[in-house]
Amino acid sequence: AVNPIEHFMKGPNSRLIMGPDQFAKEMSDLGIGDATQVVCYDASASLYAARFWWCLRYYGHDNCVVLDGGFNKWLSEGRTLEIKIPAKGTAVFTPKPARQDVVCLAEGLKERIGRPGVVIWDVRSAGEWTGANGRGNKRVGHVPGAVHREWSDLMTAGDVKTFRPATEMRQMLGGLGISDDREVVTYCQGGIRAAHSNFVLTLLGYPNTRDYDGSMGEWANLDDTPLTLE
Repeated sequence: AVNPIEHFMKGPNSRLIMGPDQFAKEMSDLGIGDATQVVCYDASASLYAARFWWCLRYYGHDNCVVLDGGFNKWLSEGRTLEIKIPAKGTAVFTPKPARQDVVCLAEGLKERIGRPGVVIWDVRSAGEWTGANGRGNKRVGHVPGAVHREWSDLMTAGDVKTFRPATEMRQMLGGLGISDDREVVTYCQGGIRAAHSNFVLTLLGYPNTRDYDGSMGEWANLDDTPLTLE
């Protein structure tokens, strides 16, 4: 069991993914090696599973999938369970150079504001978007020019949340101006919900997507980053 918030964001800047050496140790301790296929699941609408997928992808481990419906769907279908804690295996995980094409940092986001061919997608709640919920940040609002649709809207309703049909998700995304020929940068508060939306975009075949890993936890606490409530 892994908590991505605790395990994958520690380091010199706790708002960003941990460095390669630390990440490699975490993976090795989990028994994940260079040839390991990883199946990620959770009980939170695939939120943390998708974050794990993104972290592995960032360090070049593409042999990873997300279990649609997660633990809730597994339970609802009466599938086999066990309570035994598996012994930690020994594995060698070799992180590849961090993939800069799947991440966006603060300076990169500043440069993309208002740029033709770029969609900045705010995947937070309505309250965060309007500033009603400041999440403890120094400032509130959203990135100028960003579009808004909450990450969870792409999941079905009910106790067992699965990804909506591809045609339905594409229609939702099209309403935000997201298309195959545009670069999309997702952000939230800490890069986790943004990673989920990044997974959806990749799942649907959008070729140019980035997660702003620092998200509002970084952006709204800097002094030189633009925010708007319009």
